[in-house]
Amino acid sequence: MTYRVNILDPKAKKLLLEMEAKKLISISKMDEKNFLNIVKRIRRKAIKFPIDKEEITREVEIVRAQRHSSNN
Repeated sequence: MTYRVNILDPKAKKLLLEMEAKKLISISKMDEKNFLNIVKRIRRKAIKFPIDKEEITREVEIVRAQRHSSNN
């Protein structure tokens, strides 16, 4: 199970590190720069290759039809 936690009090960070030391939890940092780069890349593609509501609707309906046919 994964949770995202914002630490508001330095004492909480100490508690989390103690729990990690006892192997009760594992802590990994999110690379915010990497995430923001992905968002920027998606936005650039959206500008270069705009898609309208009708195209989205058609694609959704195709995927739904495929799922429906594979379930039967």
